[in-house]
Amino acid sequence: MITDARVPAIQAENLTVSYGPRPALLDVSVAIEPGTLVGVIGPNGSGKSTLVKAILGFVKRDFGTVKIFGQPVEEALGRLAYVPQRGAVDWDYPVTVEEVAMMGRYGRIPWWGSPSADDRRAVAEALDIVRMGEFRARQIGQLSGGQQQRVFMARALAQGADILLLDEPFAGVDAATERALLEVLRQARAAGRTLVVVHHDLATAAETFDRLLLLKQRLYGYGPPEAVLQEDLLSEVYEGRLRVFGTLKKGEKR
Repeated sequence: MITDARVPAIQAENLTVSYGPRPALLDVSVAIEPGTLVGVIGPNGSGKSTLVKAILGFVKRDFGTVKIFGQPVEEALGRLAYVPQRGAVDWDYPVTVEEVAMMGRYGRIPWWGSPSADDRRAVAEALDIVRMGEFRARQIGQLSGGQQQRVFMARALAQGADILLLDEPFAGVDAATERALLEVLRQARAAGRTLVVVHHDLATAAETFDRLLLLKQRLYGYGPPEAVLQEDLLSEVYEGRLRVFGTLKKGEKR
């Protein structure tokens, strides 16, 4: 879909979410540019996954708004695709790799109809992009963790969404799978998609993402990695010893 590059792909304003009495997000406002690969970083429990779910509407917002290319998110859900954490998926469910990828096309298939040739072509292309085409008939639970993650990437790509939101896609995968997934993300960005990725490894954040979003309930920084990965800022957010790029951080001793 053609969009105005001057309109943010995602714009959150004063986004606030609580789980009971505990705030998960507090007054978060950010505008994410189209065609950008964004890493969401912060300590455990800082609200990273909640931010993604709040953008998608999976959790109720206490306050604030989310717009997708200038539209209320409720009117633009078809432009969003989600890749959940592996732990949130029932891998024993009897479904094949191809069937999982086809789930990305369900929004385009009438409830009374069957997948079209275009749907099957989109699924085949997505599986080939993530190098899982030869496993199309395999039951999803028989795959390795990295392979499972690739299949869910294929589902998101098959959907044809403009924005991909991924919750810790590199967690628990080997180095080869991480490189393969990163290449898929870069291909998606090159095709004009916007990607928001929850990420926990600061050591690789600068070389992986165009922008970083530093979160600890509140937004502490958003911008190029060199602007966000500042010693004082990281020390404030992580409240402890932290080493980035081998640099000694505030509070550390040699």
